[in-house]
Amino acid sequence: MQPGQRRATFTALYLAITVALLWLQGIAIVRARPRDVPYSELLREVDARHVEKMQIKPDELYAQLKADPKKPGVEPDVIVATRMPGIDDTGLIDEMRRAGVTFTGSIERTGFFSNFIFGWLLPFGALMAIYWFIMFRAGKAASPLQLGKSRAKVYDLNQVERVTFADVAGVEEAKRDLEEVVRFLKEPGHYLALGARPPKGILLVGPPGTGKTLLARAVAGEAGVPFFSLSASEFVEMFVGLGAARVRDMFVQARDRAPCIIFIDELDAIGKSRAGAGGFATHDEREQTLNQLLAEMDGFDPGKGVVILAATNRPEVLDRALLRAGRFDRQIVVDRPDLKGREAILGVHVRKIKAAPDVNLHVIASATPGMVGADLANVVNEAALAAGTRGAKQVEEQDLEEAVDRMQLGLKREGRVMSPAEKSRVAYHESGHALVALSVEHADPVHRVTIIPRQVGALGATLQLPTEDRYLMTERELRDRIAVMLGGRAAEEVVFADVSTGAENDLERATETARQMVCRFGMSRKLGPLTFGQPAGSRFLDTPAFFGGEQRNFSEETARAIDAETRAIVEEAHQRARKIVEDRRAVLEKISRRLIEKETLERDELAELAGNVTRPTRKTARLPELAASEPDEGSGNQSG
Repeated sequence: MQPGQRRATFTALYLAITVALLWLQGIAIVRARPRDVPYSELLREVDARHVEKMQIKPDELYAQLKADPKKPGVEPDVIVATRMPGIDDTGLIDEMRRAGVTFTGSIERTGFFSNFIFGWLLPFGALMAIYWFIMFRAGKAASPLQLGKSRAKVYDLNQVERVTFADVAGVEEAKRDLEEVVRFLKEPGHYLALGARPPKGILLVGPPGTGKTLLARAVAGEAGVPFFSLSASEFVEMFVGLGAARVRDMFVQARDRAPCIIFIDELDAIGKSRAGAGGFATHDEREQTLNQLLAEMDGFDPGKGVVILAATNRPEVLDRALLRAGRFDRQIVVDRPDLKGREAILGVHVRKIKAAPDVNLHVIASATPGMVGADLANVVNEAALAAGTRGAKQVEEQDLEEAVDRMQLGLKREGRVMSPAEKSRVAYHESGHALVALSVEHADPVHRVTIIPRQVGALGATLQLPTEDRYLMTERELRDRIAVMLGGRAAEEVVFADVSTGAENDLERATETARQMVCRFGMSRKLGPLTFGQPAGSRFLDTPAFFGGEQRNFSEETARAIDAETRAIVEEAHQRARKIVEDRRAVLEKISRRLIEKETLERDELAELAGNVTRPTRKTARLPELAASEPDEGSGNQSG
């Protein structure tokens, strides 16, 4: 159990014990309170010779009654009566003497000093003593001096599992950049003898889940040095000055254990820019922490072997003082892995499970474009869980494919039963996507078509696997992609002479792609090679082009032209998709009937059903004109 968890546990236990003691004390007080009676009744009890003892206090009279001989073993009652103001008790005392009552008197301590000592100071001191004792036994003294201590977790290679570059895959370029840091940590004297100044800080930049923290631990594992790890948000607390104190303490500990690595995750939590719009809403504590970090990075000697690694997925918001030379000298981009990198990452994680020897990781990697290392690790884990659920002794390729579908589309909804009419419409819709993808030149190959409902709301899906990683898209490729998006709606129009709401997402994606072709990529013949609109927000890494909206920098006339060009691109792609469906109606029917029967069709079965469909060659393919009312001749052909 961590020290913080121990403190929380013992604090909760302390509070529970305190509440229980107060509750028991209240019960005891209630039970010990005598029965209140009027003064006249007390006098009657004395006259009747029922009182055995009496205690006279300044304000009250306590009388213990005699035991009832008819009730042996029952303790006698105790009654209390309030003394009448201004009445002399001499007669009552004479009566008690005649009745043989034993009586005593007492004087209460009513001074301020006695009330303060016995009523407040002693109980509070006892409770605080118990609290401090529990906190000390929890393994962490509760002294305020401990608040300024660094909360960095130190990973000593003798105590934890060692992570090396062999455990990191898919980020080969970043690994090569970090190998120089490893060599410096192993042989700092070699670089110092040459007069080289090793980098003080290295900033790892990349989307979440790409393995920045794992890379930092791998650097420490390769170099064989201690590894200080903490999140930047752990510096800042509600108390002013704690962040700066923790920064100082962290560097003191690092110097004592040099050579070592300090890793600060989510650096943007304390390193946001102090200029610009954010400067009007200052946060003094965060700025003090940032200033202390800058001062420490300037003050320590890199020759001691202390290297600072930091990670962020928002480098554009960092203060320029952090990124200047002499602080974070290098910025290493840890980007999303490509096809080869995803296959390597899957290989690393598959080694940890019992997988079948014939699992084709290349196919799984092709089905996961855009996924990062954390996503791929989850895919392998989900596949192992799926294999265990079905009682298998090893993880098969079908388990990995099902895990990919689960992450992309959600869980299967076996309980959702579609009517025959809905099932038929969904089958024709997905068959239309597949048929157009098989017919146009630049579409990715179709891997699987399914009409099994998923939790994310999809009633069916057509999965395409790219044959290679793509970093650029041509105009023809984008037009073909829009045509594939509209293939499902075109199939519904041809078969049912009506459309449904199932094409909502297809229309949204097609419209957005066409608008970006016009506004961002300059692919409009009418508007020319220009861009329109300034995206609001950052475009670093993988931020969408229209994230957070856009700032208009064009006129209303241009806006109308943009809308017209976007509409023309989408309508042209829709006409192409509709013509393909009409010309190859027989193939569409074959795919749909088989899909209704089996619910899922794989690549080989699709190729068999669509055997007479051939793609146009690049030599005959021609870029369609926007104003054309009919699709171009190169949109596809049908061989007998």
